[in-house]
Amino acid sequence: MSKGNTFENDLLKLIFNGDAIANLADDAGTSPLSDLYVSLHTADPGEAGNQETNECAYTSYDRVAVARSTGGWIVTGNSVSPVADIDFPQATGGTETATHFAVGTAASGAGKVLYKGAITPNISISNGVIPRIGTGSTITED
Repeated sequence: MSKGNTFENDLLKLIFNGDAIANLADDAGTSPLSDLYVSLHTADPGEAGNQETNECAYTSYDRVAVARSTGGWIVTGNSVSPVADIDFPQATGGTETATHFAVGTAASGAGKVLYKGAITPNISISNGVIPRIGTGSTITED
């Protein structure tokens, strides 16, 4: 079963921009998330995984908060992209390859993965590298 195109776009706007879906869904009334947290992974976190599953662990790595608003994410044509490049902390030690990313709900710990996907090309991380997910990256609702 698939969603209608208008609803796909509405759902992305609800999740990434906090926009209500008229007569159906509203942003949390008491304490809605103001940020979503992007994480890097060395392998697919999987359908049952969380933000810690296969998460990168290079020295100085941390998840990046992106505003849950039109200032953080652009939603158009049933896809979403970051408004600005998502730059992770510069590696100060360790080496690994980021093959996947996730967008989730927590700054640290086992946050809920909302969306995940492969990074193409993969990001080779070593001392001095600043991993980046560019504005051309998209998440598509299908």
